Amino acid sequence: MSHVQSTCDVSERRACAVLGQPRSTQRYVTTTKDDEPQLVARILELVREFPRFGYRQITRLLRGEGWQVNFKRVYRLWRQEGLKVPRKKRKRRRLGDASGGITRCKAERMNHVWSLDFVFDRTVNGRPLKILSIVDEFTRECIALEVNRRITSEDVVGVLVDLFAIRGVPEFVRCDNGPEFIATRLRTFLDRIEVGTSYIEPGSPWENGYVESFHSRLRDECLSCEEFTSLTEAMSVITAWRMTYNQRRPHSSLGGQTPASFASQCAPSVRPPASLQRHTAD
Repeated sequence: MSHVQSTCDVSERRACAVLGQPRSTQRYVTTTKDDEPQLVARILELVREFPRFGYRQITRLLRGEGWQVNFKRVYRLWRQEGLKVPRKKRKRRRLGDASGGITRCKAERMNHVWSLDFVFDRTVNGRPLKILSIVDEFTRECIALEVNRRITSEDVVGVLVDLFAIRGVPEFVRCDNGPEFIATRLRTFLDRIEVGTSYIEPGSPWENGYVESFHSRLRDECLSCEEFTSLTEAMSVITAWRMTYNQRRPHSSLGGQTPASFASQCAPSVRPPASLQRHTAD
């Protein structure tokens, strides 16, 4: 506007009229809210703590801490600070048709369906890490992340026994056809305590979509960001990340609530553990 005024030697009123710009807009002076420096500082702290979160997740965290902010304001400050806005990727929706898939056997309540699967990583010396993850499909909670060099079907049974005693017995467990999950030891154990098994079709990971989605978050926010020097360090870091995921990380499919917060509002479907007690006594 000032360039037009100086070049054409006209008043501000005339220049605004010709260009169709309201004079109130031309004369508007931006103001900074009193809490903005503190808000920017907190955004930067959260970005350092959660480097893979976008501005929407950061907004949800801020709201959880009591900040009265919306997505647009955080986005403006996000761009103002030159922060990276993760590129949104389009995912293909591929749903399995098998009876064990998430479309045919969908979780309807807490402790209805648990998903089991493995994810792998390595320590800096090249030795493998095997991670057993167990997710409650309804609440999206990660109820176990067992880390070791090797995990057998006996180890899987041991983890499940502890979880059944603490959390209750689910109605179904969903898993793939890996040797640890189809082993006679595990199948016999689940049959004796009357827990159904929902196996997905071989080579169809999208049929176990909840745990696969969880693995993508685990890989992106933890395993790809950390370099483990030992098994003990891996156990400590991964356990801490699980607590953060359950108690601090907002989940978009839960309306921005954390899995732990959402689970606290659900009435758990807990089956009597008498059959489990008989099994352990045997």
